[in-house]
Amino acid sequence: VQLQAFGGGLVQTGDSITLSCSVSGRTDINYAIGWLRQDRGKERELVAAINYNGGRTYYPDAVKGRFTISRDNAKNTVILRINSLKPEDAATYYCAARASFPGVAYYANGKYHYWGQGTQVTVSS
Repeated sequence: VQLQAFGGGLVQTGDSITLSCSVSGRTDINYAIGWLRQDRGKERELVAAINYNGGRTYYPDAVKGRFTISRDNAKNTVILRINSLKPEDAATYYCAARASFPGVAYYANGKYHYWGQGTQVTVSS
């Protein structure tokens, strides 16, 4: 499976941004999808995840209420909406996938098998 993340850019503090992840290839397999981010000098962190049919989602406490993940399997697309952007949200955002059981929403420690190329989000204050 191939993933491509796009939608990043330069935004201001307090703005919103929508990132998209296009999934292609073996889309007949059930995949859990995660959005992860990494800024220079920082560890990569999972910021949102969703199970194969969108019925289960996961957010770490640090982003709950501001990040929303959704998916449209008919369009093979996973969306990450970020509201009320903060300077600390600046990072390269990656979408990643892993074939999963239906109930699995996320994989800890970045244990995804397929990765997109990343899209950069820059937040100006």
